[in-house]
Amino acid sequence: MNNFNHYYDSETARRVVSVIVINEHNVLSRIVGLFSARGYNIDSLTVAPMSGTEYSRMTIVTTGDKRVIDQIVKQLNKLIPVLRVNEHINVIEKETVLIKIPIDQPLSDVEVIARAYNGHIQNVTEDAIVISATDAPSRIANFTNIMNKYKPLEVVKSGVVAMER
Repeated sequence: MNNFNHYYDSETARRVVSVIVINEHNVLSRIVGLFSARGYNIDSLTVAPMSGTEYSRMTIVTTGDKRVIDQIVKQLNKLIPVLRVNEHINVIEKETVLIKIPIDQPLSDVEVIARAYNGHIQNVTEDAIVISATDAPSRIANFTNIMNKYKPLEVVKSGVVAMER
């Protein structure tokens, strides 16, 4: 057994699972219900229709050891509207954040920080500046923490989207 498999078997870790489902009413509540009924936490959930199809892709970020993740995948596969479940190990993950800060903050400082996180100023009004950034979830968390010094009025995150490398 190599070190990766040993680590994966015994350690609780963050996992990304994608679920392809038939795009119909009640699917989201059934999947969320499956997690809550078993006491599993969803750290992030993103759902979007797959263009040109009757299907949607759900990207779920959760935490667990190999046994818990295997159980989640097995239970998801039993749901009728579910077509395919993939647990991803090697993925590209992105998350987007919108942050609204008061207009009295230094615009040039905010722009420089946003660019470091693949972000930009999106809108400026009489009262506020709206900044967006799209990056890896850990970098978005760091960006959000840094932006706290600018006293944000509102912060909205998209949830994680992921794709196998």
